[in-house]
Amino acid sequence: MNSSLKDRLTEALDDEYKALAAYRKVIEKFGPIRPFVNIVEAEARHAAALLSLFERYGIPVPEDRWPERVTAPDTVEEACRSAVEAEIDNMAMYDRLLAATPEPDVRRVLENLRSASRDRHLRTFERCLH
Repeated sequence: MNSSLKDRLTEALDDEYKALAAYRKVIEKFGPIRPFVNIVEAEARHAAALLSLFERYGIPVPEDRWPERVTAPDTVEEACRSAVEAEIDNMAMYDRLLAATPEPDVRRVLENLRSASRDRHLRTFERCLH
């Protein structure tokens, strides 16, 4: 993969925007239920970490188009299952982006976000299914 820093950061931010929108839709439909109410705050922090890189590197911030593009699943169980899949996809995306990222500060942020998905979010959503 030979992509520009702008492309890599845009892909990561778009994925965080998607997660934020999806988890907010679940909260809108089912109320402030756990774990969504906790993880939506974490996703906002993830987006903020990426936004700081856009600023540092002078890259224009892409528009968040996800709020109009996602809907909540019919049940909380389906929402948890979708969240598990989304976190697995998120980790794979970060693995791929890290393989193409030489910038130490960008790597650090991407590694932290991948770790949050792997070590906290995925496990939390898996517990939500049981």
